[in-house]
Formats: sequence, structure tokens, C-alpha cells
Amino acid sequence: MPTISRFYGIVVFINYNDHQPHTFTSRYQDQEIIVEIETGTVEGRMAKRALRMVLEWLDLHQEELMANWELARQRKALNEIQPLQ
Repeated sequence: MPTISRFYGIVVFINYNDHQPHTFTSRYQDQEIIVEIETGTVEGRMAKRALRMVLEWLDLHQEELMANWELARQRKALNEIQPLQ
């Protein structure tokens, strides 16, 4: 899974093999979540503070995430997305 962003120890990936709905994966320490890009629905567990940061980052970069998801479906190189600052 290609890394598309890193911030505050959080790593964000998009899996080339993902199917609908549009999702990305985020890891923090030994915790992992899968987030639906359009709704923000979260599957998995992550520390509250890290989860809030991931969801804030999602709100800021939703369009870029959708574009990357489409690139992944086409097996093309993904674009890096600016980290949360």
C-alpha cells in the first residue's frame, strides 16, 4: 500500500486493491483504521486524539483523496497529500 501522507506519527495509505466504497487506511502505532472518504465512517480503533487528527485531515483533503483513490483503481502512481499541520 503506497503511503500518501504522514503526520504526528500517523501514516495514511490507499490500497490498490480496495473496492467500493472509497476508503483509505491509517495507522498510528499498532492501531489501524479504515476510513470511508465520502462519509468519514471509521472501521477499527485508534486513540481519540489521533482519530480526530485523521478526520480533520480527511475534511481538508477529501477531493485529493478521491482523486488518489481513482488513480489507485487505475493502478497509477498516487499523489502525496500535504500532512496536517
